[in-house]
Formats: sequence, C-alpha cells, structure tokens
Amino acid sequence: MSSSARILKKAPAKKTVASAKSSKKAPAKKTVVKKTVGKKSLAKKAVAKKAAKKAPAKKAVAKKAAKKAPAKKVVAKAASSSPAQRAAAATKAAAIKARALAAAKTQKDRDARAKAALKEKAAGVKAKAMAAAKLKKERDAKARAAAREREVQRKAREKAAAEAKKQREIDAKRKAIEGEKLRKIKEIERRNLEEFKREERRDLEERRRLEALERKMHAKPYGADTAFLEELRGLLLETRAATKVDIAVMESEADEMLVDRERLEYDDEDGSSVASDIDRDQKKDFAALLRLKVDEIDVALSRIDDGSYGRCDECFEPISRARLGAQLPVFMCVSCRASV
Repeated sequence: MSSSARILKKAPAKKTVASAKSSKKAPAKKTVVKKTVGKKSLAKKAVAKKAAKKAPAKKAVAKKAAKKAPAKKVVAKAASSSPAQRAAAATKAAAIKARALAAAKTQKDRDARAKAALKEKAAGVKAKAMAAAKLKKERDAKARAAAREREVQRKAREKAAAEAKKQREIDAKRKAIEGEKLRKIKEIERRNLEEFKREERRDLEERRRLEALERKMHAKPYGADTAFLEELRGLLLETRAATKVDIAVMESEADEMLVDRERLEYDDEDGSSVASDIDRDQKKDFAALLRLKVDEIDVALSRIDDGSYGRCDECFEPISRARLGAQLPVFMCVSCRASV
C-alpha cells in the first residue's frame, strides 16, 4: 500500500476519532447540564437542551468529512500507473492531507470553541444556579428571619397580653381590696356615728336624769301646803318635848341606879350587881337614841322652815302624808326604807 493511501486512511480515522470524541463528550456535558438543571431550575434546563442540540449537528459535519475521504482514496489508486501520475497523486495526496489537516485543525478549533462555549455556558448555568441558590438561600434566610421575628413578636404580644391580664387582675384585686377597705371604713364611721349618737342620747338622758334629780333634790313637795307643814311642826315640837322628858327620865334613873349601887352592897353571888349594871347601860343607850331622835327632829324642823320636809333622801320623791303624820320624824319613803 502506498503512503498516500495510508495518509488517506489515517485522515478519515482522525475525523472519526474527532467525531467520536465530540459525540462522546457532548452527551457527557449534556448529563452534567441535566444534573445541574435537575438540581437548580427549569430555566437552566432549556439552556442545556439547546447545547445538547448543537452537538449532533457537529457530529453530522464530521461524518460528511469521513465520507469524502474514501472517494479521494479511489482517485489516488487509479492514478498510480506512472511516476508522473504518482508524483501528481503524491502532490494531490499531500494537498489532500494538508487540507485534511487544516480541516482537522479547523474542526479541532471548532470543537475547542464549542467545548469552551459549552463550558462557558455550563459555568454560566452553574453561576446562575449558584446565584439562584444563593438568592433562594437568602430568601429562605429572610423568610426564617421574618418567621423568627413574627414568632418573637407573637411571643412579645402574648407576654404583653399576659402581663396586661395579670396587671388587670392586680388592679381588680387592688380595687376590690380598696373597695372592701372603704366599705369597712364607712361601716366603722357609721358605727362610730351610731355610737356617738347613742352616747349623745345617753348623755342627754343622763343630763336630764341629773337635772330631774337636781330638781328633786331641791324639790319642796309640800312647800305650798303651809297648813300641813305647820301641823307637822306642831307634832314634831310635841314629840321633841316628850323625847326630852324621856331623856331626862332615862338619865335620872341611870344616875339613881349608879348612886344606889355605890351606897348599897350587893351580893355578887346572885348576880344582882351585874343585872343592875346592864339595866343602867340600857337606859344610857336608850337616852342616847332619844338624843339622836331630838337631833333628827331639829333637822326636820329646819326642813319645814325651808319647805323641803317631806322629800325622800334616797329617791327624792314625796313621802306620803300618812307616813309623815304617823312617824316623826321620817326622811325616807316606804320603798327606799324597805330596800335599806
């Protein structure tokens, strides 16, 4: 086999390799794009699909170049009969090789540019995905911050509501306590007022009683009945005179008994001296009582003079006329005398 045939055979092989490489690399990029798109967003999927559509077009161009190479190989085989023809075929093969190399280089550059474009697009998609993820993360962070802020505000509102409720309960309790205290104060004031009024009534009644008692103490129940008082005066004077006589008789008898005891000698065995002393003492005591009665009659006469005789010394009520006439002198009514 000639060198031109080998060159012609190698050129399609390079093209097929290049097309295979491009066909293999394009789906790989497609899967990468699909993975990133699946993770990121639907907009990035559309960009990846466009990139995937361009790769099969490049495959078709590579296939066409591979089909042209066998035709040139046949031409080279037909022209190998003479040296001139071989030289022309070699020149032609060199030109074809150069063109194939130029086409391969062009295809390689084109593939590199496509690869760079795909890489740039993938980087753009990735950057967009990262930007979208960052934006989503920021939105999520803002949402979480807003949720936390809402939760804080909710808790603050609940705390404020609880504190307000507690303060209302405290205010209501304080108002109830103050109301109860005010009610107790009013009740105490009412009771004090009632007690003050009762005290005033008692004081008034006591003053009235004392005034009435004072009037009774200075009352003259029979002051207007001078005839009755003069009658009582006569009776008291007669009683005083009779009492004086009785006092003189008692004292003279007691003196006589004392003289007789000194003159006569009594027999102490029969107790006659002791009996004489007892009788004499009794007479002395009776004479003292009569003298007290005389003093009372003097007091009664003085009261008759100022018109106050006939008033009880205990209750200051008038003594009945019958008692005043029956007992001389008398200074208490029947009820007060009975209670003494």
